[in-house]
Amino acid sequence: MLRAAIFDFDGVISDTEPMHLRAFNKVLAQYGIEITETGYYKDYLGLTDYECFKTLAKANNLSFNDKDIKGLMEQKAGIFEELAETDSNIIEGAAEFLSMLKQNAIPMAICSGAMRSDIDIILKGTGLPGFFEAIVTADDVTESKPDPAGFKMALQRLNENQSEKILPSECLVVEDSPWGLEAATRAGMHTLAVTTSYTADELKTAEKVTANLSEVTIAELRELCA
Repeated sequence: MLRAAIFDFDGVISDTEPMHLRAFNKVLAQYGIEITETGYYKDYLGLTDYECFKTLAKANNLSFNDKDIKGLMEQKAGIFEELAETDSNIIEGAAEFLSMLKQNAIPMAICSGAMRSDIDIILKGTGLPGFFEAIVTADDVTESKPDPAGFKMALQRLNENQSEKILPSECLVVEDSPWGLEAATRAGMHTLAVTTSYTADELKTAEKVTANLSEVTIAELRELCA
């Protein structure tokens, strides 16, 4: 039974990854470091900003402490906000998919490795914030995907508004990355993948894969979660 849906954000609802990469590289330029597009999607996409800077520091023999990394995160957040004001966009099919779930009274949440401030910037003015009863971000968890903690927390928050508890097996996760799918599976939830960041073959662990969320019907989702 389909009773809830939890969405990754970057690559599922909004195509913000190019902006994140540009913001990272603007910060890293002062150290003579640049992340390639291929390297970003291969090695850094599933990491929080903190984990990304920490990993880059180790890879480049830079002795950053926690205070240094937090400073870099603040720089990156400022640059990202500037880019988001002009470049943000909602992925084709996402708004229609969200509307379909809302029309069928399916409570929804976001579980993302992005910072809450980044998500709020993107959602501002789109009309989409009202779709989500809970938002879990990198600010809320200590471990990133494929750890399932974020999805478990998102469902816990959704259940705060439910008279009858929603089980993990009654929850659909919409993801665009292999480690996001792994996290959802480890949380005991059903999985739908969208091929915005990775190929269908790379997302083959999902129970269903689509190129555009608008192509998926509520009947298909209910069958998937049956």
